[in-house]
Amino acid sequence: MSFPSAAAQLVTLAAEGGANSGNHESLNPYFVGGCVLAALLVLLWITTRFNRDR
Repeated sequence: MSFPSAAAQLVTLAAEGGANSGNHESLNPYFVGGCVLAALLVLLWITTRFNRDR
């Protein structure tokens, strides 16, 4: 496969991207954001518990 033919296929794929936007209908952005925030807070808590160089 040459570069121009690969580029042409990618352009065609990008033009058809309206049908599949990549978002899953069952994923709630607030739920995902809340889970990510909770995970980051847990990591922050773990980091501060192990940091005894204060």
